[in-house]
Amino acid sequence: MSFGEKLAAAVARTRSLLCIGLDPDPARLPVADPLIFCREIIAATRDLACCYKPNAAFFEQYGAAGFAMLEQLRLAIPPETPALLDAKRGDIGSSSAAYARAVFDVLGYDAVTVSPYLGSDGVAPFLERPDCTAFILCRTSSPGAADLQELRVARPDGVLRPLYEIVAELARSWNRHGNVGLVVGATAPAELSTIRRLCPEQPILVPGIGVQGGEVARAVAAGRAEDPSRLLITVSRAVLYASSGGDWLAAARRAAERYHAEIAAAAGLTS
Repeated sequence: MSFGEKLAAAVARTRSLLCIGLDPDPARLPVADPLIFCREIIAATRDLACCYKPNAAFFEQYGAAGFAMLEQLRLAIPPETPALLDAKRGDIGSSSAAYARAVFDVLGYDAVTVSPYLGSDGVAPFLERPDCTAFILCRTSSPGAADLQELRVARPDGVLRPLYEIVAELARSWNRHGNVGLVVGATAPAELSTIRRLCPEQPILVPGIGVQGGEVARAVAAGRAEDPSRLLITVSRAVLYASSGGDWLAAARRAAERYHAEIAAAAGLTS
């Protein structure tokens, strides 16, 4: 199954657009082993999440052991649930090809986040496998996103457009195999609405809910598509660290239930 097919099936099965991010921060972990922590989170939420999104940075900080954890974590995610590696890769073509082999062939993930800054030749290697999806960074949830992403760029017709719109249009043109998505933050609902209009058929990964202040209802309203599985609302820290006490796993489950219900209600998936 392709990432898109697996995601559509997971959304139908769980009635959920909730993607749970796995960011094991050593300063906040309630258990010593980050892999055990992530496995417990997955086991406690597998009926609520339509996708899991490990953040590569939180594993790479452990060196070689962290790379091994990413391999083992992929095996801990149920095979019927899509696994998206938040790695933000992107380089010249040969380097991107090596990154793509690492993510898809070695680690076995179904999708990856990709930076478009080096242009089409840096993105192309991630698109060569139609069964795997690349989510292109477009208008991120980071506080400094506007520094570059909202710069006005002159098109050949002389019209100035924000850079994130140009990126969205490029992502649409790259979507020949139906395996190009976008990353757009919930902290920018107006921009999310614009990008959805430009890319009505493509999946959009929406970070920024919870700790970063994005609102579920506004994000769903701005990013909804005719196919519900074209929208992924990702929550990480607000679920993982809902409690720092001995009830951390139960608290994570309760937080995931709340977000699942809130997202489902906003998206009309409750019936």
